[in-house]
Amino acid sequence: MELQKNGFTWPPAYLVPQNMAYLESTLLRTHTPCPAEPVEKVARRMAEVHAELLLIHPFREGNGRLARSIADLMAIQAGFALPLYRFAGRDSKAEKALYLQSVISGYAQRYAPLTDFFVDAIERGARS
Repeated sequence: MELQKNGFTWPPAYLVPQNMAYLESTLLRTHTPCPAEPVEKVARRMAEVHAELLLIHPFREGNGRLARSIADLMAIQAGFALPLYRFAGRDSKAEKALYLQSVISGYAQRYAPLTDFFVDAIERGARS
């Protein structure tokens, strides 16, 4: 069964085990536990893991929540406050749209927008 959303088709389900093994042996091995580094470097590590996990799309539902939980753990491992995502309340629609566009850029290994998204979320978390 192929999963699609908004015209995007994720890789076929039969590739999930192979793609997850590759993610584990590459990015997860080098990026976790996440070392204490400047926020931009940590956010870049978070963005890479986040986008690649979402591209694999191992579950029918909950991939975004899981990926954000992993990003949260990476931020905490690096000594930062829990990132604060504005997905509810005022400005949430714009924040969700920015997040989605950043994730889509990450699918093409253009991680800068998602890195910026995580820097902002970490800094918001530190202020709250």
